Amino acid sequence: MDQQQLEQKITETLERNRFGSFATVEGGQPKVRYMTVFNEGLTVYLVTSAKTHKVEELEQNPRVALLLGFEQGGTQDEVQIEGTAEITKDDDLRKKLWNDAFEQWLEGPEDPNYVVLKITPKRAEYAKNKHEVEVWEG
Repeated sequence: MDQQQLEQKITETLERNRFGSFATVEGGQPKVRYMTVFNEGLTVYLVTSAKTHKVEELEQNPRVALLLGFEQGGTQDEVQIEGTAEITKDDDLRKKLWNDAFEQWLEGPEDPNYVVLKITPKRAEYAKNKHEVEVWEG
């Protein structure tokens, strides 16, 4: 599979799987939690509060990983992304991603604690099954 086809498969898998396991680094150790996933192509966005541990962890070390697919309600395709996360309060992006379900954590799209984690991938693995793994590097 060429790089363009691989990028398309990764993007399709991201779009079909709206939840993933998001890993940060805390004290030199990985820390993983489930997050809602949004994407534009290979760029991934996660919504959170600025008052969370994950934001503190990213301020110390922006390196992250995300795993999605092959879960209940997911697809058979699996994607693992490694990259860096940027914490942003871009108003247009916050409005675009806002969902009323976030009201259990945030007061609204103008909440000063509402931040978006923008993940820029450096490497991704796409697996249609465990025996066919393709690697993308950006």
